[in-house]
Amino acid sequence: MSESSKSRAEELCVALAGNPNSGKTTVFNALTGLRHKVGNYPGVTVEKIEGFSKVDGHALRVVDLPGTYSLTAYSEDEIVARNYLLDSTPDVVVNVLDASNLERHLYLTTQLLELDVPVVLAINMMDIAESRGLKIDIERLSTLLGVPIVPIVGSKKKGIDELRQVIVATARDHEAARARLRRPNYGPEVNGHVQQLAGDIEADDGCAQRPRWYAVKLLEGDEQTAKRMRTQHPAIAETILAEAGRLRQHLAEVCGDKAEIILADRRYGYISGACTETIRETIEARHERSDQIDRIVTHPMLGLPIFAVAMYLVFQLTFWV
Repeated sequence: MSESSKSRAEELCVALAGNPNSGKTTVFNALTGLRHKVGNYPGVTVEKIEGFSKVDGHALRVVDLPGTYSLTAYSEDEIVARNYLLDSTPDVVVNVLDASNLERHLYLTTQLLELDVPVVLAINMMDIAESRGLKIDIERLSTLLGVPIVPIVGSKKKGIDELRQVIVATARDHEAARARLRRPNYGPEVNGHVQQLAGDIEADDGCAQRPRWYAVKLLEGDEQTAKRMRTQHPAIAETILAEAGRLRQHLAEVCGDKAEIILADRRYGYISGACTETIRETIEARHERSDQIDRIVTHPMLGLPIFAVAMYLVFQLTFWV
């Protein structure tokens, strides 16, 4: 057994990634039994935090990355998260999502799929989604994205044991898990350019890791990625960057818009299609919410006082705030 194979058998590295407010650190605490600070705003986890768990003879080294909305890094939080995912080789990336805001949170997922590493989705706060009448077809969504999905309630530790099992199973099936990933379809023109640029990058032995991710980000004109290319692969950097610039210009001429806008638009289309197929809001829930509101605001005794308070608040906001 090689050293890398031995390491994989003894310890699995799991990176937790997700938007701020997704409950990611709560899931980290549930997985590891630790008690790290939990907050509802970006910047709580400015550095990555590590903890350990055990399952089926495997030690899981769980890394809680800073919350980030995207892998296009601007803030310090996003840079820490992105650099770890690019420079390290986690066995599995667990993407924690808020079930009640799934469409927004899936944007990060589409970028994680480009990294060519096994991904597991932990759809958190399922209890809140259900209370709002949202029904998510987990099996269908899993098929569409090509990743295993575990519904959980991190605050109550529901689904955490299953999540551990799925993490280990995905890590054991590492190559097959990568092959199952279903990345966004950017359309024939863009896909052809991504494949062409990825092939040029992969042709250089020192730059073979994550060639598709580099290709996509360079087509977007991402300055941080261009800087990484110049720093880490100076021998081919200028040639690759010039080719990326030429392809960006071609896309702008053919598609009538900037490449980064085209790519983002196709991601949103991919997400919207997946959510349309898999998320349903029950009629009963919509009616129940509407009826509850109507019972209060049209109440014969409470209706007028509520109206008066609302008008008073509007007045104060207008003239004082």
